[in-house]
Amino acid sequence: MSQPRDVVILGSTGSIGTQAIEVAKKHPDRVRVIGLAAGGSNATMLAEQALDLGVETVAVARAGAAEDLLLAFYAAAQDRGYSSGDFSLPKILAGPDAVAELAATPCDVVLNGITGSIGLAPTLAALGAGTTLALANKESLIAGGALVKAAAAPGQLVPVDSEHTAMLQCLRGGSADEVRRLVVTASGGPFRGRSRAQMADVTPEQALAHPTWRMGRVITTNSATLVNKGLEVIEAHLLFDVPLDAIDVVVHPQSVVHSMVEFVDGSTVAKASPPDMRMAIALALSWPERIPDVAPACDWTTATTWEFFPLDDEAFPAVALAREAGRRGGTAPAVYNAANEECVEAFHTHQLDFLGIVDTVARVLSEYPGGNVTGIEDVVAAEEWARVRARELMGSERT
Repeated sequence: MSQPRDVVILGSTGSIGTQAIEVAKKHPDRVRVIGLAAGGSNATMLAEQALDLGVETVAVARAGAAEDLLLAFYAAAQDRGYSSGDFSLPKILAGPDAVAELAATPCDVVLNGITGSIGLAPTLAALGAGTTLALANKESLIAGGALVKAAAAPGQLVPVDSEHTAMLQCLRGGSADEVRRLVVTASGGPFRGRSRAQMADVTPEQALAHPTWRMGRVITTNSATLVNKGLEVIEAHLLFDVPLDAIDVVVHPQSVVHSMVEFVDGSTVAKASPPDMRMAIALALSWPERIPDVAPACDWTTATTWEFFPLDDEAFPAVALAREAGRRGGTAPAVYNAANEECVEAFHTHQLDFLGIVDTVARVLSEYPGGNVTGIEDVVAAEEWARVRARELMGSERT
């Protein structure tokens, strides 16, 4: 049996982070969590996690959250009936560089479960430290592009997305020169089958009612617009060095086949399991080994039907738009992602309608002159341009 791996979890209070902690608690012989990081808005939950796991270090991105976290530690300890000698406080890091500092901690695996391109600096910090990076924060790879790829040694970057861990496993079925195409599956989100006109009055509450997965607000909204699938196409292109034109998207409402790889002889290898992110998380933490009994398998004794449909690019143009950004390369994918993040926030604050999310991203991308990625400052500048331009366009549409 393998020795437990020392793991740092970034974004521990979010969906990926909390499920990773479930895996760690269930399999302490395989996963030992030594550090946690979060934004700092939920100090109580972060303190409980840290005490449960006995971690050495906790990081919060908001400097002012350090005091809240300290108070939360004492409150949690008191609730547990601890006396002053029964527990020791972990080291607390706070501020905009705290999460990246924690990501550089010596350990076996860093799980980056942060949402958004703010995960780029921690991604680079973990790769720079030579640590295996379990990457759920696809935005950092998409925004960082060549920067992240250059920093990653072979095998150092392990995907956590259910689609990409599926492809990673399917690719074991052949050599790189035998791969014809990748097939990324999509549930279709809550508006599968609707026309563009039928989505004109979609509300934030409806957009968050995903039929299969339970995720955070941004990624759930991205799944409704299919921006998330566009990001996954770019991610697959960067992870596996497969041309964008050789990556297809197919709608599979049951979310049991998580993605497929087609080989040159006509064979297709698919990865199937019930929709449960703990499998993908556990595999990324233990790659290339598997942790047993992470989640239930498919029940092959029960009759079932799997459906596959072509993507409706007219109703959901986000994937085609992502391909355009990916073909342009450089900082264009960062612009696509940053503009979308700005638009999603505006949608949830009722400043933009649902269709306006992707429409605005398209206008921002069409106006972007382009740029190369030579350092993180290039990504930051491109993202700031995209956010400002998106706000300007949304402002003009509201007047």
